[in-house]
Amino acid sequence: MKSIPETDSEELEIRDFVDTLKARHGYDFGQYAPASFKRRLRALRMRTGAASIAALSRRVMDEPAFLRQVLAGLSVPVSEMFRDPWVFEALRREVLPILASYPRIHIWQAGCAHGEEVYSLAILLQEEGLYDKAQIFATDLNDVALEEAAEGIYPAANARQFSENYLRAGGRRSLSHYFHARYERIKFDESLKRNVTFASHNLSTDGVFAEVQLILCRNVMIYFNDVLQDRVLQLFRDSLVHKGFLCLGSKETLARTTVEADFEPFDASARLFRRRAPK
Repeated sequence: MKSIPETDSEELEIRDFVDTLKARHGYDFGQYAPASFKRRLRALRMRTGAASIAALSRRVMDEPAFLRQVLAGLSVPVSEMFRDPWVFEALRREVLPILASYPRIHIWQAGCAHGEEVYSLAILLQEEGLYDKAQIFATDLNDVALEEAAEGIYPAANARQFSENYLRAGGRRSLSHYFHARYERIKFDESLKRNVTFASHNLSTDGVFAEVQLILCRNVMIYFNDVLQDRVLQLFRDSLVHKGFLCLGSKETLARTTVEADFEPFDASARLFRRRAPK
C-alpha cells in the first residue's frame, strides 16, 4: 500500500480542519487564500504546541474554549492609527463634506482589528464637527482583537508613528490631545467610543446588518480567494446607500469583480469608490 506524501497528507489535514471548524462553530475559512491560510495555520500549530494540524482539529472539536485562540491565530489584526495618511486626508477633504448633508451618518469599519482605524475615524469626525450625529459599527470575527479594540490601549512606542500619520492626514492639533499616557501605554479617550459599536461579524458567512453611507475595509480581502472577495463586495454593495462610499486597501480593487459596474471610481489614490445610483 502506497503511503500518502507528506504534502498531500497536510492538505488533507487542513481540509479536515476547515470542515471541523465550520461544522463545530460555524466559521468558514474554506475560501481564504490557501497559501496565506496555510502559513497562519502552521504558525498556530507551533504556537499551541500541537503535534499536527489533525491535533488542532481534535482540540477544535473537543474544547469549546479553544475557539478564541484559533480565531486569534487565523485572523490578521495588523493596523496603525491613520494608516496611509493620504486616505484619511481624502476622507476628510472629499467624503465627510458630502456625508455632512445626512441627518445621521452611519459608517461600517469592517475587519477593525485592534481598533486603530476606528479611533482614527472618530477623531476625524470629531474634528469636522460630525461626531455627534455619527455612528461607527466596528466589526471583526476575532473576539480577542475586538476586546482590545474596545479598550483603546496601545504601546506608547507606537505614539510617534501614530502622531506623524495624524499630522500628515491633516490633523488639527496634537494627537496627544486624544489620549492619556501611563506605564508605557497610551489609552484613547472614552469620548471617542461614545458612538462606536464593537461587534462580531464574519464577512465570509454573515449578512447585511445596517444601511451605511461609508464602508472601510482595508487590506482584509487580500487574504480571500476570488469567490469570497466577490461575496464580500456584494455584501458591501448591498449595505451601502446609493451614492455611498467604499474605501479599500492599497492592494485591493473592484476591477474584474462582480460589483465593478455598481461602483464608480471616486479617488483612485485613496482607493475610494462610490456606489452608483440606479438609472
